[in-house]
Amino acid sequence: MGNAKRMSSYGRYLKKHTEALVKDVGIEAACELTGKSKATLGRYYSDHDEHSDRYMPVDAVAALEAAASYPHVTSALAEMKNITLSYSADRPNDDKGGVNNDVVMLSQRFAMLMGEYNQSIEDGVISENEAKRLLRETLALQKVLMTMKMHLEDDREI
Repeated sequence: MGNAKRMSSYGRYLKKHTEALVKDVGIEAACELTGKSKATLGRYYSDHDEHSDRYMPVDAVAALEAAASYPHVTSALAEMKNITLSYSADRPNDDKGGVNNDVVMLSQRFAMLMGEYNQSIEDGVISENEAKRLLRETLALQKVLMTMKMHLEDDREI
């Protein structure tokens, strides 16, 4: 029983944030972006017992969060697991270039990482600030790799 009650509070929490997401985007735009009717979207955030087991599909959440000012549902899910999200002003690679653009970006980011490493190791010691710069470059490289992976999966329809 304790677990069911806990899940119920999670459900209410998710529904509250689903409603905030739909209202952020606007109901009409949300219908257009998800291909769902107003009534269906309303069921996803309704707290009535007959709709307690209905939640917005993750692809619909992704479509709405791409258009929203804030990732309401993703943030709620993260909070439920004590995970902190952070905003990055970095923009993903240009989708027009696809894999070819990703390869160029990958080589550029790797060169920047190696340049940072060479500068950091010059005195034989990597300081805390140098380590932070290396970490930033490593994370930037990881983002490029993730974008490249997504482009490759799209191209091959995996």
